[in-house]
Amino acid sequence: MPPRITPLTDPDSSPSSRRLAWLASDADGVPVGSAFLRLSDKEGQDHRAELEITVHPANRRTGVGGALLGAARTAARGEGRRSLVAQVTAGSPGEPFLTAHGFRPVLALTFARLPLPELDLEAVTEIAGRPHPGYALVSWDGVVPDELARTFADSRRAMDDMPMEDSDHGVGVGVWDVERVVAVAEAVLERGDALHTVAVVDRSDGSLAGFSELVVPGDGRGDAQHYGTGVLPEHRGHGLGLWMKAESVRGARLRYPELSGLLTDTADGNAHMIGINDALGYRPTHRELEYRLDL
Repeated sequence: MPPRITPLTDPDSSPSSRRLAWLASDADGVPVGSAFLRLSDKEGQDHRAELEITVHPANRRTGVGGALLGAARTAARGEGRRSLVAQVTAGSPGEPFLTAHGFRPVLALTFARLPLPELDLEAVTEIAGRPHPGYALVSWDGVVPDELARTFADSRRAMDDMPMEDSDHGVGVGVWDVERVVAVAEAVLERGDALHTVAVVDRSDGSLAGFSELVVPGDGRGDAQHYGTGVLPEHRGHGLGLWMKAESVRGARLRYPELSGLLTDTADGNAHMIGINDALGYRPTHRELEYRLDL
């Protein structure tokens, strides 16, 4: 007997996105799976929908996942979305499921962790202290200072050409202005986390050549998350990415003695950033694969 698929009301919404949900149950009304569909209204991402399906191990290969996918796919088309994307852990049952239903792999991400108690602080400090003629490091906590806000917003285009393969993320679409960078920082602070940014200043004109952001849990414990490290194309080739990230790591170790580690994720095609992570001692933990279905 096919599973019963029931649409649910999901309160997980924001001004820029909302989420649809479905519950799958068997003939006795016992829940056996669920599906969530994230719909973003952000410029550059309003053409795609993000899918998450979970099926109880005992009910896999019985049509539950396919029924949930059918409901989500129909809803995505009804919302005018052109692609459906899903992220799964490499080697998990999600891979063959998505492939069997017409999805294709479009992006591979390697997740890595730097265990801070094992950090060679002396080596990282040496990297952070290396001179880079024509450049200087600056840093701030929380919202960017007013005097750097405009150039910080301009520097966000450093992420525009980040290798994202065929993921259809809409990277680089939309305007990073002062209002947006301030709003992102305030959102991090409002949820109780700390935001630390290290940036490089071009001494010739005072503009920012790149930045590296780190979000730390409010209690200073557990693992912190790198939000992004980027260098503007015209300033690449000078080792600025390694310089900034080393300073970010050094600062985290000194300021948060109870912090366990730093987390980062990098597209497999981004060999340069993977090299930076390796140089600083990050260890791969797992890989996530993004799959895409064109509707």
